[in-house]
Amino acid sequence: MSYQIGWGKPPEATQFKQGQSGNPKGRLKGAKNLKTDLLEEMREKVVIREGERSRKIPKQRAIVKTLVARTLKGDAGAANTLMNVFFRVLDPLGEAVTVGQPLNSEEREVLESLKARLLSNAQPQLMVDESSDTPRRTIREYSRSRGTRTRASD
Repeated sequence: MSYQIGWGKPPEATQFKQGQSGNPKGRLKGAKNLKTDLLEEMREKVVIREGERSRKIPKQRAIVKTLVARTLKGDAGAANTLMNVFFRVLDPLGEAVTVGQPLNSEEREVLESLKARLLSNAQPQLMVDESSDTPRRTIREYSRSRGTRTRASD
């Protein structure tokens, strides 16, 4: 037998035939993904009570009202969640954030400096011998051998 059966190589009899789908019926027409289900659920209305009267509002609005009310009562977790949502949806000036705007030169410069700073603090960092492309030792090991200390070490 010239065909070896193993990992990623199933028996030929169980493989899909040429031009035949592994899912012949496909996705069911009414099937919805998680995002659609979540959006529909958030649009459904619930009855809330404000003072003496009852109102119907969308669940999304009820969640926001609850977060704000709990934040005003001093709940730190609710405050954290509210601020995270706030800054994801709005910028600090209160304008809607448009996703996918290209970065201007100042933003790219800040991003590059942050990237460089984060990469310089990453542990462990390997030093590569350019002649052989094999890692020799970490920055921490190199610093210890020279008698210097890195920020995160000992």
